[in-house]
Amino acid sequence: MKKIFIRLFLIILSIPVLLVVVVGAAFMISNRTNGTLTSGGEQRRYLLYVPDSYDPSTPAPLVISIHGFAEWPAHQQQISRWNDLADENGFLVVYPMGTSFPLRWRVSSEPGTSPDLEQDVAFISDLIDYLEGQYNLDPARIYANGLSNGGGMTFVLACKLSERIAAIGSVAGAQLLPWDECTPSRPVPAIVFHGNADPIVPFEGGPSRSFDIPFPRVDEWVQTLAERNGCGSEPQSLPAAGDANGMHYTGCEQDADVIYYTIDGGGHTWPGGDPLPEWITGYTTGDIDATRLMWDFFQQHPLE
Repeated sequence: MKKIFIRLFLIILSIPVLLVVVVGAAFMISNRTNGTLTSGGEQRRYLLYVPDSYDPSTPAPLVISIHGFAEWPAHQQQISRWNDLADENGFLVVYPMGTSFPLRWRVSSEPGTSPDLEQDVAFISDLIDYLEGQYNLDPARIYANGLSNGGGMTFVLACKLSERIAAIGSVAGAQLLPWDECTPSRPVPAIVFHGNADPIVPFEGGPSRSFDIPFPRVDEWVQTLAERNGCGSEPQSLPAAGDANGMHYTGCEQDADVIYYTIDGGGHTWPGGDPLPEWITGYTTGDIDATRLMWDFFQQHPLE
């Protein structure tokens, strides 16, 4: 009887261990990358997509698409569907990978964390350097975008790497870098998307059910961004598209326009992209395609 009890106990004990192994294995399979480089003494990873339409004889744009908290490069590729546009237009897309577990980007400027933030900025800069050495890239057409924590990292790049990033796009971005630490060498054009029912990075600002973080109110943050870019005070309304309403800030310094889309009832999701579990992130609209709108915006805003 004692042996039977011990055997049953070991079987029961093995079930959660097995689940951990299965989940871990599934993550390792899905978290595929195809490149590494050493930056700041850290080995960093990325997923690069070079379409068949890439022509080595012609300088090509580079799009950097950055995953969110607890996400990974291949999932950002799946959610955003940037590869489809790369096929159509012949540009390269790279999906860099964050650090720690769960994977994240170090976008906070709290005491003791700023050096880490600079390490992530250096990684993106080093990644651009490396890819420029391997492919015929157009340095005037390097763009960055991201989801959630990746949107926050995209904003950091606009502040810290404005001499290399021509324009940015943010979806459900977690913007945590204080304005007094945002000192770009030039105003960076930006296109921003946010759902007004986002349960993770709340539209109204303040903490959310997931993070006890003082997120800024999104519309106020965008207004400040437009002001800092020297845009006119009254934005132009863009034609509504179902759930989505847009505003376009024009008359900006160095043509650094700001476009801002709000999604009525939209969650912590990528508009027009691969839907995330609605019970976690909320509603994904299909009324606009954030990726295509970003690409249209990017094409209009190369570096001078």
